[in-house]
Amino acid sequence: MSRATEQIRATRDLLLSFHGRIDEACAAFTWPDITGPFNWAIDWFDAVGRGNDRIALWIRETDGSEARYTYDDMVRRSDAVAGWLDTLGIGKGDTVMLMLGNQIELWDAMLAVMKVGGIILPTAEAITSEDLADRVVRADVRAVITNPADTDKFSTVAGEYVRIVAGAGQDGWIAFDDAYAHPAEPREVITDADDPVLEYFTSGTTKAPKLVQHTQLSYPVGHLTTTYFIGVRPGDVHLNISAPGWGKHAWSSFFAPWIAEATIFVYNYQRFDAADLMEQLRRVDVATFCAPPTVWRMMIQADLGERPASLREVVGAGEPLNPEVINQVRNAWGLTIRDGYGQTESTATVGNVPGERVKAGSMGKPLPGVPIEIVDPETGQPADLGEICLRMDPRPLNLMSGYHGMPELDAAAIHGGYYHTGDLVSRDADGYITYVGRTDDVFKASDYKISPFELESVLMEHPAVQEAAVVPAPDAVRLAVPKAYITLAPGIEHSRETALSILSHAKDHLAPYLRVRRIEFGELPKTISGKIRRVVLRAQEHDRAKATDPAVREAGEYRYEDFPELRTRQ
Repeated sequence: MSRATEQIRATRDLLLSFHGRIDEACAAFTWPDITGPFNWAIDWFDAVGRGNDRIALWIRETDGSEARYTYDDMVRRSDAVAGWLDTLGIGKGDTVMLMLGNQIELWDAMLAVMKVGGIILPTAEAITSEDLADRVVRADVRAVITNPADTDKFSTVAGEYVRIVAGAGQDGWIAFDDAYAHPAEPREVITDADDPVLEYFTSGTTKAPKLVQHTQLSYPVGHLTTTYFIGVRPGDVHLNISAPGWGKHAWSSFFAPWIAEATIFVYNYQRFDAADLMEQLRRVDVATFCAPPTVWRMMIQADLGERPASLREVVGAGEPLNPEVINQVRNAWGLTIRDGYGQTESTATVGNVPGERVKAGSMGKPLPGVPIEIVDPETGQPADLGEICLRMDPRPLNLMSGYHGMPELDAAAIHGGYYHTGDLVSRDADGYITYVGRTDDVFKASDYKISPFELESVLMEHPAVQEAAVVPAPDAVRLAVPKAYITLAPGIEHSRETALSILSHAKDHLAPYLRVRRIEFGELPKTISGKIRRVVLRAQEHDRAKATDPAVREAGEYRYEDFPELRTRQ
């Protein structure tokens, strides 16, 4: 076993030993000192996986069929695929777009591309041809691996790239199945620790997607923080609800569980069924479970029932968790959903770790090895309310190498000795950090700063509200007033009575200067990764104000002044 392998395992075991003692973990932690030749797929996965009969990947389909693959299976399968990629001329430094679902070819390909020294470009299946044309050029894609259902999307995507299709071949596309006939020969390391290994386009909630680049260290080894945050341990079965193509999938359905030497369980449902998902949690003895807030809310609405007997850790991801969701799961299961924070540009950086006291609404504390600083955006000085940043001296190991081909964005993100996340947070006297909002989302109303997330958390406590997004609506008197776009829970009607009930609830639970003044019912615009695009709603409000008389409202919009009973009720 190589020195790098031993360091990664020792660091992992050290972190997992600090259950409920994050301050001690931070004091004891140092990143593995890995330089020179290094390849995570070979120096870690192959090293712990060769000859290992523990289940590494377990995939279940909705028809009840299942496939299980041991660590040794995955080593040999990816060796074969890597050798086959060699024959296609795909090697060190080549970018391979993986546009696949939760299928065995995805995990085989990710390991294999790493082994040949290539750069993985995970891509969501929902991406359009127009998006693909842009991404193939910007990422300098050398090969594409996708499913038969998506090959037509590439018919208008120009470029000299190798086209590979999962399953049998078809016109113009090479069959991925051919890879498994290639000899499975062990690979030698041809990459260095600082070589690029993975690129992601950001979700683009506020701006056009950026192309984030990670090295053999920053993501694969950097996810030691994610392993500690999730609490996944050797031998666990871990279930993560996340679609391939986005960073969270790599966090919790690839790197963190395999750093822990655990089993990744995947349930490929065609249509989400909360009761069915909970049955899987019980059936396969899931120990650690990670899901976005939307899934947690749907599970609550479907009735959580009794706690799955084997479930030890539950985690939220993707967007901040509302306190009401945390309370309802705790009341039903006796488990506290732990929230955390990170970006496509990093691994987990802040978290409520296992065994540590959780403060409802807080993301937790800085994780080991992550030099967090909160900086006042106006003064550039450290503060307890401001932008969450990472100190750059020395550069954090788990931070991206940069934005590929976008030096101007590197300069905008890294300056003044910090990496700037663009997220606003507050920190209390105990060191707990609470999300406030994106720097682009926070706005002023009547000269008060308004955090949309604070208002949305209150709205989410109302039983009629399934999702909410708060943005500023231009106002002649107050400059702007908080307006909530709301998706109602199933079975709730769009009506004056519903609007009154929600506005009344907000009045009872928010300070007067935070009061929601307008609401509008409907579906919320989202990125293809499911994140709400408040920027679209802000622009919509701005355009409406310019085009119409302020007194004119949209169909389905309700305003505070429409309800005399709100103004008279104490």
